[in-house]
Amino acid sequence: MSPFITNKVLNPIKSPIGASFFELIEISSTNSYAIELIQANLAEHGATYFAHSQTAGKGQRGKQWLTEPSTNIIFSSIVDTSFLSLNNQFLFSVSVALACKDFLAQYAGEETVIKWPNDIYWRDRKAAGILIENTIRGQEWQWAVVGIGMNINQTAFSPELKNPVSLKQITGKTFDTVALAKELCASLEKRYQQLKLGNYQELLLEYNQHLFRRNEKVLLRKGNITFEATIKEVNEYGQLLIDNAIQDSFTFGEVEWV
Repeated sequence: MSPFITNKVLNPIKSPIGASFFELIEISSTNSYAIELIQANLAEHGATYFAHSQTAGKGQRGKQWLTEPSTNIIFSSIVDTSFLSLNNQFLFSVSVALACKDFLAQYAGEETVIKWPNDIYWRDRKAAGILIENTIRGQEWQWAVVGIGMNINQTAFSPELKNPVSLKQITGKTFDTVALAKELCASLEKRYQQLKLGNYQELLLEYNQHLFRRNEKVLLRKGNITFEATIKEVNEYGQLLIDNAIQDSFTFGEVEWV
């Protein structure tokens, strides 16, 4: 039996993100699958691969994304980035983070925020993670694979996860994950169109307006040094700008939250 349940819509014009939507019964990693399609020259802009079960999901910095089968949103979308320069990689990430924030806030409310660089939080708990993997040839950024894992109906989590939260825990309701995934695709498409129009400053401004712990003191760690700092904002290159610390800015991976 094929692992696909498909409602693909064929359209000679470039389709919106999620117009081609494929349900996968089980797969190791939706991001890995999408990357294989790109490598085989089978990539289609906007094609989205939703997994009911993912056995080896990928998170940021080589971590595994742990998720309970058939309870959450797990998908990867292939996105044409050929109109963007390589310098715009963080701004693309900003557009994706805003799309996820937009979607979740509709159900979870205004306490939905973005934790630098692109985790989605509700209050001080993690609701979603984003992993973007790029295909670059020479100086041309051809494709981005946007992987999103969002906790929807799961209520019991691995003790390895520090502070997870699901939409069901927030609202007390059970949701149709496939229907919500398609709504999230529509949010991605809206922010993608902003990016295509070149509204970079507007996107970055809005990102910073919803930045987790902005203008608050937090504890960060660099190597063996733990220090207190005040979060200011994030710049267009993805650097976290802070006050009252050992340095004024950090790139992703230089510091971790305590």
